[in-house]
Amino acid sequence: MAAPQDVHVRICNQEIVKFDLEVKALIQDIRDCSGPLSALTELNTKVKEKFQQLRHRIQELEQSAKEQDKESEKQLLLQEVENHKKQMLSNQTSWRKANLTCKIAIDNLEKAELLQGGDLLRQRKTTKESLAQTSSAITESLMGISKMMSQQVQQSEETMHTLVNSSRTILDANEEFKSMSGTIQLGRKLITKYNRRELTDKLLIFLALALFLATVLYIVKKRLFPFL
Repeated sequence: MAAPQDVHVRICNQEIVKFDLEVKALIQDIRDCSGPLSALTELNTKVKEKFQQLRHRIQELEQSAKEQDKESEKQLLLQEVENHKKQMLSNQTSWRKANLTCKIAIDNLEKAELLQGGDLLRQRKTTKESLAQTSSAITESLMGISKMMSQQVQQSEETMHTLVNSSRTILDANEEFKSMSGTIQLGRKLITKYNRRELTDKLLIFLALALFLATVLYIVKKRLFPFL
């Protein structure tokens, strides 16, 4: 069962991916916006809200990274935070460029409407419908990318858990090796002590045998050569 902290990290990553894709979709809507200015203002308001939500989630992920017990997991999450920040800055740059492009397009359209009148209005309506279809197709494509990125986040999490379990297995094996090393050293001491004891026993047997032979020789001498 995943720890609450791991669940929170996963949720943060999923929300960051979601808000990032929503920001990209809104920026594309701004690029496609042909006016009026009120529509552009409404889109910009939505983008600001999404950026606030995205920034908040990135801050939560950064705080979770700092609270990690293991340095490897901490550095991994901090690297993800840095990547998310860079992506957010890239989105902000794209947002400013899209606003500039949209304002220029609106100004050009307004000038053209003054010159061409009703024909331009009909053409503009057709353009809006085409842009709406294009925007819908882009949104569907972005949602597909969102699902793929969510799967990649899940795979990264599973890889991290596998590395953690492997590290624990190595630590357990190291502890068993230390225990076996102590047992081997104790066995070595016992063998050395046994070898010393065996040498002592051999010496005592040799001395007893020599004493026995000396006694036998003395008795034989007394029996055979009593005059000596």
